[in-house]
Amino acid sequence: MPHYKLIYFNMRGRAEIIRYLFAYLDIPYEDHRISQDDWPAVKQSLAGKTELERCQVDAIIDTLDDFMSRFPWAEKKQDIKDQMFNELLTNDAPGFLQDLDLYLGKKDWLVGNSVTWADFYWDICSTTLLVLKHDLLDKHPKLVALGIKVRSIPVIADWIKQRPETRM
Repeated sequence: MPHYKLIYFNMRGRAEIIRYLFAYLDIPYEDHRISQDDWPAVKQSLAGKTELERCQVDAIIDTLDDFMSRFPWAEKKQDIKDQMFNELLTNDAPGFLQDLDLYLGKKDWLVGNSVTWADFYWDICSTTLLVLKHDLLDKHPKLVALGIKVRSIPVIADWIKQRPETRM
């Protein structure tokens, strides 16, 4: 059984729902609480190196999440689901991808000069979208290259090799 370690501030906050779920499901975990003063030492650089970069990462994550949440993943009627997916992939995705491509521009990463979790999230979202429409990124080689760059990071490449094989 895996060992879970929940790292959060010494408060309820956003972590409290996770604590409730662990308690309800009777899952043991380590409740590791940190002070605000200790946060800079704990925080990973994957969120951006400056306050502006952190805001940009958050904006990209929220934008990707907003787009992905428009898909009716839980729709039970397959014909309705197929129609809605097709409409989003045909009508909405091209503009969304064009905007993201313009934002990336000539940069290597979406934000700053090193990888952030926005780059990771882009790769996860894009690989899912490509399952649904294999030619979706044909007009966006820079976005394709970004995904390749993410998947080429040794620890990410190792994870991809060992993760369970699923369609999405």
